Amino acid sequence: MSEDTQKTEVTKAVPEKFKALVQQIETMSVLDLSELVKVLEDKFGVSAAAPMAMAMMPAAGAAAEAVEEKDSFNVELAEVGSNKIAVIKVIREATNLGLKEAKDMADAAPKVIKEGAKKEEAEQLKKKLEDAGAKVNLK
Repeated sequence: MSEDTQKTEVTKAVPEKFKALVQQIETMSVLDLSELVKVLEDKFGVSAAAPMAMAMMPAAGAAAEAVEEKDSFNVELAEVGSNKIAVIKVIREATNLGLKEAKDMADAAPKVIKEGAKKEEAEQLKKKLEDAGAKVNLK
């Protein structure tokens, strides 16, 4: 199948009310698409999952793959759990905050504990918090 044939088939499947938006997205670079995906993830609190990547056009597929391989994560404390003291200790260790600030952070769950952590560091922090009894999300 040639690229022109693929574009025609994609255009046929696009509802009229989204045609202008799809045309704009088609003209964007892969880096711009990646940035757009990040903005939309932050704005709506969602993550670009495999169904989203499949729904995107072939040109945007590379952007979706780039997002999936991100190297920095936000560690979010979803719930403190039953062992609050242990969770506060882990928060203090990870953030170098004082006792009161760490307690306030635990009380404010769901709350981002660490922003922009490397994948390995984020997974280690998640494991420590979960071992202490907390529920954690990586974003």
